[in-house]
Amino acid sequence: MTQEQIVQCVPNISEGRRLDVVERIIDQVRQTEGVQLLDYSSDHDHNRSVITYVGDLASVQEASFRLTREAVHLINMEEHQGAHPRIGAVDVIPFIPIEGITMKECVEGATALAERINKELDVPTYLYGEAATNATRKNLSNIRKGNYEGLKESIHEESRHPDFGEPKMHETAGATVVGARMPLVAFNVNLGTDRKDIADAIARCVRERNGGFKNVKGMGVVLEERNQVQVSMNLENYQATPIFRVLETIRREAARYGVPVVGTELIGLVPQQAMLDVAKWYLQLEDFDSDQVLENRLR
Repeated sequence: MTQEQIVQCVPNISEGRRLDVVERIIDQVRQTEGVQLLDYSSDHDHNRSVITYVGDLASVQEASFRLTREAVHLINMEEHQGAHPRIGAVDVIPFIPIEGITMKECVEGATALAERINKELDVPTYLYGEAATNATRKNLSNIRKGNYEGLKESIHEESRHPDFGEPKMHETAGATVVGARMPLVAFNVNLGTDRKDIADAIARCVRERNGGFKNVKGMGVVLEERNQVQVSMNLENYQATPIFRVLETIRREAARYGVPVVGTELIGLVPQQAMLDVAKWYLQLEDFDSDQVLENRLR
């Protein structure tokens, strides 16, 4: 990995139950020179896996293409069921600038990858985030509207045409979204109830588009294996809207329904500062400095 240039990539694939298939897809990342696999996790109820790796831009592009090629071969969206919104075998591929690279360069890299995926794999591709070609598509949820089944019916409409490719879905792999964004925190709050209407109501309270916290996206999800529901969120700017503020709001809203928060989840990796902010707030630390963390001082 080129130390002077670090790009993080966090593809989400539409498979979280057949773990042998997930491993075969992730092997494509492991086998790509110049890339370091950092983390991956699979969720049965979401039927989705989140993969995190870093490297220089060219290596991350190559790993992402190989991962997509394998997923297109192994995942059939006609048979896919899961709680999480998705439009394709590889649902989304974000490029995230970490060190020695600009957002503009990540946008260019994402755009080139989206074009290659369409050209070589015949999968229609969309650009989102900082790579979006219009304001509506900056928001990933606008592209995902209706999920795989809905896009399959509406992709022929001009407003839903892909950025690359003909306006028709790949017969088994659907469509893919590629883009560039800043780091986010994928944070889920599990509730001690099986009532999805409560999770939906709380999600509406905290997400930005319904008047909640800025930079927060959220939805209610059923966790069938646990007989619980979850408020599943992306916190797109943890500095402006920290984890603890969202969590405490959810606790208060849940209490209105007599429902406890029984656990939380972080999906993928999280910036250290986001967790230090949580510790500082809950411990009510006065004049706390991150250099007081032993590992930071040693570093």
